[in-house]
Amino acid sequence: MKTKILGVSFDNISPEQACEAALAFLDGDMPRVIFTPNPEMVMLARRDADFAAVLAAADLVVPDGIGIVYASRLTDSKIARRVPGIDLLADIFSHIKDTGASVFLLGGAPGVADDAAAKLAVSFPGLNIVGTYHGYFKDADDAEIISKIKDAKPDILLVGLGIPRQEKWIIRHKDAIGAKLLMGVGGSFDVFSGRLARAPKIFQKLGLEWLFRLLRQPNRLWRQRVLLKFALLVVYKKIRGAL
Repeated sequence: MKTKILGVSFDNISPEQACEAALAFLDGDMPRVIFTPNPEMVMLARRDADFAAVLAAADLVVPDGIGIVYASRLTDSKIARRVPGIDLLADIFSHIKDTGASVFLLGGAPGVADDAAAKLAVSFPGLNIVGTYHGYFKDADDAEIISKIKDAKPDILLVGLGIPRQEKWIIRHKDAIGAKLLMGVGGSFDVFSGRLARAPKIFQKLGLEWLFRLLRQPNRLWRQRVLLKFALLVVYKKIRGAL
């Protein structure tokens, strides 16, 4: 079942079902893509037609932000729960450790992916991480990076280059890489590496991780204005019958 929010279609599934779908992708013989849009990404897709097309090209699109869940309550296909990308990753790791399925981490500042790999090896003993590479590269370096990834032969490629760069990079190169599952992961490497603290459980449960980040980083206030724009637009579209 799909739920469309301001032009972006989400798979209306539970976190458990999302993990099952991801694991099923690993059994296939073609590259499959997972994206986890939040309200900021939905608003960006309204301004960037190429980004909207990239999101539509994914095989699984799950709601990372609580704002998506709230917005869905104004539609005929309500989303019961959000599917945070970082939690989906942890579920996938729990299932594939000790199976031999391999993972490559691409993105973050220099050293972040390496630190994340080291911490993940402790948190998920048996997780097979076959390579890392930072995200501070230019388009001209793509061929070299793709070659490195192909040589490592990962089953899963996690890309943390920030939006919309990571999503566009994945769709542009997914057929050349050889991985069975590719996923945009935003700043997850910063969290896994320990460089960025995740919100306390109570904030996660209430869907207020964005508020925790704002309290920790007040300079994000200007960026967070997009959440208000998203909410107002959703209500406006609902009133006009065009949501």
